[in-house]
Amino acid sequence: MFKALVVEKDPDGKTFAKVSDLTEDDLPPGEVTVAVEYSSLNYKDGLCLGSGGGLVREYPHVPGIDLAGTVETSSDPRYKPGDKVVLTGWRVGEIHWGGYAQKARLKASWLVPLQDGLTTRQAMAVGTAGLTAMLAVLALEKQGLTPEAGPVLVTGASGGVGSVATSILSNLGYEVAAVTGRPEGADYLRSLGASEIVPRDELAEVSERPLEKERWAGCVDAVGGPMLARILGQIKYGGSVASIGLAGGADLPARVIPFLLRGVNLLGIDSVMQPYDSRVEAWRRVATDLPLSRLEEISTVASLEDLPALGEAILAGRVKGRVLVDPNQ
Repeated sequence: MFKALVVEKDPDGKTFAKVSDLTEDDLPPGEVTVAVEYSSLNYKDGLCLGSGGGLVREYPHVPGIDLAGTVETSSDPRYKPGDKVVLTGWRVGEIHWGGYAQKARLKASWLVPLQDGLTTRQAMAVGTAGLTAMLAVLALEKQGLTPEAGPVLVTGASGGVGSVATSILSNLGYEVAAVTGRPEGADYLRSLGASEIVPRDELAEVSERPLEKERWAGCVDAVGGPMLARILGQIKYGGSVASIGLAGGADLPARVIPFLLRGVNLLGIDSVMQPYDSRVEAWRRVATDLPLSRLEEISTVASLEDLPALGEAILAGRVKGRVLVDPNQ
């Protein structure tokens, strides 16, 4: 028997989550069974803990889009008992049972080995949010971004992706401007390496002018919507924006002028279906470029019992930094 947070749907169609005892016979098919040591809380998890947000196909369901732990059994030669592994993406926690449990059964092709220098706890302090942030930095670098090019903007900087992006960029020598709607969080963002705090209201509305003063050499954007449209008009010539989220909306009320007259690049970042080699490279860079000492500063640990309330909190924008989930707590 092992414990898992199970989301079920009652006869009236309402969902509810509770900690339940399961057996390995309850687990879905897969080549590798993992003893989960840590998971984490992400925006998608908040959706899956509630009504599902269209992400969950069948109930009962075990959410948790991230997990890290130790292989217990494997029918795939790539992994053997005792190996430390990490899972992010592949719609695990959405359409396949995920990490909010003491055990998980998964396809071997979804896993990557835990990077040398990282513990499973540190890997989940990074999680999908941090991996996405690293993929964004890699994409900006491929477009030629260097610290000498000028300040880099990070929107949604108090969230999981923004916190890690701020830490990585500042550690690499970039001047980071952090956008936040929480003035009380300025000291937190400066502790991560932000050199400038930009109030969210400054960028909240689309300008009537398609081009504004060139301010940012690049941007990691977790907001989308009108803010992204505004930022595109402020990017320096040849600069790029890595788009990783839509907290401010899925619509983009922008004009093509920044692309045509300043050669601005809009880079889409997906972490869910990234191929194996890209994941391994991103995790390798996380281990070298993210100050691991800062992970503790931006992380708290929760139990399975804490998750229903935390799911509501992250959807309401009340979660700062990273929340780790210890299913054995």
